[in-house]
Amino acid sequence: MTATIVPADGASRALALERLDSLAKPLGSLGRLEALAAQLCAIQGTVSARLSAPHALVFAGDHGIARRGVSAYPPEVTAQMVANFVRGGAAISVLARREGFSLTVVDAGVDAHIAPDPRLIDAKVRRGTSDFGFESAMTPAECREALARAERIVDGIAARGCNTLVLGEMGIGNTASAAVLMHGLTGLALPDCVGRGTGLDDRGLARKVELLSAACARCAPPGEPLDLLTEFGGYEIAMLVGAARAAARARMVVLVDGFTVTVAVLLASRMAPELLDYCVFGHCSAERAHRALLQIMQVQPVLDLDMRLGEGSGAALALCVLRAALALYSDMATFEQAGVSERSA
Repeated sequence: MTATIVPADGASRALALERLDSLAKPLGSLGRLEALAAQLCAIQGTVSARLSAPHALVFAGDHGIARRGVSAYPPEVTAQMVANFVRGGAAISVLARREGFSLTVVDAGVDAHIAPDPRLIDAKVRRGTSDFGFESAMTPAECREALARAERIVDGIAARGCNTLVLGEMGIGNTASAAVLMHGLTGLALPDCVGRGTGLDDRGLARKVELLSAACARCAPPGEPLDLLTEFGGYEIAMLVGAARAAARARMVVLVDGFTVTVAVLLASRMAPELLDYCVFGHCSAERAHRALLQIMQVQPVLDLDMRLGEGSGAALALCVLRAALALYSDMATFEQAGVSERSA
């Protein structure tokens, strides 16, 4: 896809804010719901924004460095959780049923054979990345291919009428990858970018910091986003970058989940800053670096529930808030319609 990402429509945002001010309520009394409704109008370039056919994409991949104990869980859990997603037993699966949105799992690079299923897309680049403690996680060609495959997937979903994309991930070890990527993108000290992931104890966290520090000593994080992604990323992270880019080009609402997805979106925005206009950050993860990352990006999450599950679960819950924001924006009466006196000057 060659189309560029255009900025969201400021005129539609301004008109939406005018309507919000005319509703039968004190000015600004709906708080961030008002800003969210106006953002959705700006994204879609209309004062009549709608969330159509929301679709969650959960990208899954394995990481070579996971074999060295950067997670509280073994690498085999990635494939096991993909099977659980497809069977409908995971949190994101429950939320998809509860909230009535579509869910597709994308095998970006799981180190196992996954049985075919209508809810699964086989986009596997390779069975897991290389261990970036010793060598580049992927080749430049593999990185480009991961981006392209994700963009094609999102283009297909958009063509079927979806204008709202929930982004999630699954990959044992991917918070280790995300930590090094955050370090390279922000310049924040590496230990401040490293968290407990799936629940490491103090000893495990110290080991994770030690391993990632050694990886950065092997190769200083490159300054160019694609080079950084190639060196330390994961196939699922690369596909998240591609998915975010394609969704923004299609003027879709992009609901961003936790730490790893936010790092991917930051990477994508370094290639096209306008992309952030299309992003709604679903929640602040309990992964300790996520709050710092959101502050660096100067974005505010919709929810803060101490969640750290991944899968797109926090973004899916934020979808409920977006639906409520648009319902209030479109369905509330104005002062004139309600026969209510407006505020005195």
